Amino acid sequence: MDPQSTPDLSTPASSLPLSTVAVVGLGTMGTGIAEVLARAGREVIGIDTDEAAARQAVATLEGTTARAVARERITERERQDILARFRTFTDLQAAADADLVIEVVPEDYELKRQVFAGLDAVVRPDTILATGTNALSVTRLAADSQRPERVLGVHFFNPAPAMKLVEVVSSVLTAPTAVAAVTALAHDLGKDPIAVGDRPGFVADGLLFGYLNQAAAMYEARYATREDIDAAMRLGCGLPMGPLALLDLIGVDTARTVLEAMYADSRDRLHAPAPILGQLAEAGLTGRKAGRGFYTYEAPGSATVVPDAESPSSADEQSAGRTVSSVGVAGSGTMASGIAEVFAKAGFKVVLAARSLEKAETAKARIAKSLGRSVDKGRMSAEARDTTLASITPAGSLDAFADVDLAVEAVAEDLAVKQELFQALDKVCKPGAVLATTTSSLPVVACARATSRPEDVIGMHFFNPAPAMKLVEVVRTVLTADDVHATVRAVCAKVRKHPVDCGDRAGFIVNALLFPYLNNAIKMVEEHYASLDDIDAAMKLGGGYPMGPFELLDVVGLDVSLAIEKVLHAEFRDPGLAPSPLLEHLVAAGCLGRKTGRGFREYARR
Repeated sequence: MDPQSTPDLSTPASSLPLSTVAVVGLGTMGTGIAEVLARAGREVIGIDTDEAAARQAVATLEGTTARAVARERITERERQDILARFRTFTDLQAAADADLVIEVVPEDYELKRQVFAGLDAVVRPDTILATGTNALSVTRLAADSQRPERVLGVHFFNPAPAMKLVEVVSSVLTAPTAVAAVTALAHDLGKDPIAVGDRPGFVADGLLFGYLNQAAAMYEARYATREDIDAAMRLGCGLPMGPLALLDLIGVDTARTVLEAMYADSRDRLHAPAPILGQLAEAGLTGRKAGRGFYTYEAPGSATVVPDAESPSSADEQSAGRTVSSVGVAGSGTMASGIAEVFAKAGFKVVLAARSLEKAETAKARIAKSLGRSVDKGRMSAEARDTTLASITPAGSLDAFADVDLAVEAVAEDLAVKQELFQALDKVCKPGAVLATTTSSLPVVACARATSRPEDVIGMHFFNPAPAMKLVEVVRTVLTADDVHATVRAVCAKVRKHPVDCGDRAGFIVNALLFPYLNNAIKMVEEHYASLDDIDAAMKLGGGYPMGPFELLDVVGLDVSLAIEKVLHAEFRDPGLAPSPLLEHLVAAGCLGRKTGRGFREYARR
């Protein structure tokens, strides 16, 4: 817990709102919630029918508080007070005096209903009953309760002591006073609560699990390896974990349950659980807790991945590639100059060609400024800057590419423009030169077919800003030669980028997983389910995303986002991928994001 948000532990529990809280179910989540409450001065009644689980919960709290004392975050006296406030029982009768009961038993409706029925018989009429579900219907649980107005959802995120987000879920039956009381408690715990309505997944999981499901389907189709899918989303989007590793952490069976509930509500095929989730769950390969899921782990419950039959090895390397010592970069925009900088810093001779020499020199000047900032920050020496700049030759014509070993185009994302450029490269470049496109959404094979040597053409999708982003999606078509693929992977290693292999289909890995997620966030706003601010907060605080979806959309550009959504929809023909009407309306109105001063939000003009 953030030390700044920790309440005064000397405050008597009886003077705090919802001073006595029962937690039913002392698994990982229940134990974490109990710890948060006890640290915040509440009397906590832990209830679990399994005595071993209750003992483990006490041992866990003893361990975490001991570490907090060792790190001087709390005193030994405060630790003893926290431990004294946590008592465990095996009978629901122990909840009789609770002001709030939080149920955190497994995601099984009948089990939860039985817990609520038992609580109805023992708690006071004014006690608030909360379910920790993230998939089942809060409304249905409330309707089956004797006090539906006192029933709501309170969805913490794992690990509860560290994660800031709490979704407070009300049904049409929930009394506003109950919502207000639990929201106030969440604030007092140092959390950031958001109010949401009752639908499977709520905000964070509603967006997260659709993305995870698509990643599982991508892996199942053998479009990319599990390692490449996870690396692509970590390095391309800045996520703390890749989707398949995250599914193993959450539990494959849990993910399947959440998706089943989401699909039952939405009937959106993107929420229909990928068959591999069912296959793994039925085989007992449920992720870390079982020791095997998408990955294999050292032992059940371990986070340490160990090699298995699918692990890549040095024996998987392809044939030797072609020699590359000089690189041509076509274009004069931010992406082209960034890519040229990457190659020059790695020791390649670079020809930077634009539609005019003046544009090429302007692009080189942009590189000089970038390198100058690196010198100012102590990341490179002035000598290294000068050497790097000296290796870049600006040119006003593609004729300057006559002797390059690798030609990389980074021009406008327009297929006709790219095809015309590849026709020119075909005429200018020497035999054996590798021709690469940096497209993020267009078919690479269409560029290849514009040449007389399609076997020499490949995709190299860099991410912006190219000097900083480590990922490159290496896109081979059905016509790309093996040695061309090997050449580009070797070049990526030399420029210190992480290559991931993918086939030539819309979105490749990153955009194919990212943009449906962004589109679904827009749909949530269209449906008035949640606000921009709450959705952005939910994904940053609950999902560990560096930016919320609407922040990211405004940075990327709504016109760019719409174009990618249209390409994905046209390729896969899935109704769930159709661009949101709200996105189309904003683009039509010229609200394109930060670059125009207005997108989903308004920005100060520079």
